Amino acid sequence: MDLLNTLVDKGLRRELPTREEALAVLATSDDELLDVVAAAGKVRRQWFGRRVKLNYLVNLKSGLCPEDCSYCSQRLGSKADILKYTWLKPDEASKAAAAGVAGGAKRVCLVASGRGPTDRDIARVSETIEAIKEQNEGVEVCACLGLLSDGQAERLRAAGADAYNHNLNTSEATYGDITSTHTYQDRVDTVTKAHDAGLSACSGLIAGMGESDEDLVDVVFSLRELDPDSVPVNFLIPFEGTPLGKEWNLTPQRCLRILAMTRFVCPDVEVRLAGGREVHLRSMQPLALNLVNSIFLGDYLTSEGQAGQADLDMIADAGFEVEGAGTTTLPRHRADALAAAGCGTGPAGCGSHEDGACGSHEGGGCGPCGGHGAPEVPEQVPADQARTDLVAVRRRGAGTDLAPNA
Repeated sequence: MDLLNTLVDKGLRRELPTREEALAVLATSDDELLDVVAAAGKVRRQWFGRRVKLNYLVNLKSGLCPEDCSYCSQRLGSKADILKYTWLKPDEASKAAAAGVAGGAKRVCLVASGRGPTDRDIARVSETIEAIKEQNEGVEVCACLGLLSDGQAERLRAAGADAYNHNLNTSEATYGDITSTHTYQDRVDTVTKAHDAGLSACSGLIAGMGESDEDLVDVVFSLRELDPDSVPVNFLIPFEGTPLGKEWNLTPQRCLRILAMTRFVCPDVEVRLAGGREVHLRSMQPLALNLVNSIFLGDYLTSEGQAGQADLDMIADAGFEVEGAGTTTLPRHRADALAAAGCGTGPAGCGSHEDGACGSHEGGGCGPCGGHGAPEVPEQVPADQARTDLVAVRRRGAGTDLAPNA
């Protein structure tokens, strides 16, 4: 198929596809789906080999949010039956983080509901970051606290944070239909603040909210322009009690096409399979590992995920390997750019070009860098060496008087 050959060639060169090519991926038929997955898989292997990075969520503060994001079970006015609790203490959060690290998680994502942190919240989260770093050598910490004010990203960076997550979620044209209490530009500004502070920027999307193919392409192209190092792809979990509680628009096949399109547009970025994968991909989750190089291990913010051991088994059975703590996730040109910005996410050295000098392109894009040789794939950690004693306790009840798994 000429389209797929063109997309593979562009992906290996980090060249941006056209919008028409991206739309054509979403329009492929079920008969063509395996060809699409195989083509995007070539791009994924070029930059990330067969490694899968594991990430673990710790929900520092649940519910009680003043924002009205229609997809969120923690939104203002939500009637969803979720746990609600205020801030976990640093030692409680560190203990929860250790559960994920024990199962092989390389990055811990600290998430708190709300519009954005106060300066007191930043101080509290900084203590938590320091506690986690002290007790878990080599772990990466990503914060996700909402909209940032000036100077807050720098304080998180000084406390040891490696990354900051703030998703665009959907296209700018449709953003006002999803949320009214803040703007699309507010989100772009927060991602920019994180990047400018030397944090590794993490920003992604939510599919399945009734958006069109054009909306999906718009948001992924916008993400490419922002140039985050990681792009989480979430699939809407329609919570009862939220405005999108009846939006069941996804099939496993459509989810795979969305992931493939994202990989073609953002070829050398950590594409992370995030919330909703169990609900919408179901038995086709292992096939998605050919498209993404990162997943969340275990539970999400207010919903339970697949058991951690099942995730580890899935990775091994599909022929992939858990990424070791000593391996740099990003290709060398991206890791070098992070190091130059002062970000501490580990040594540059994986997936490098032969000359190791591509760097980041002027203007923050991830455009073509020419025809260098294939990237080197770093030493891998076999999946059977990952810790298989991931604690059985699920963290949805952390910091509350409710039993785990409640």
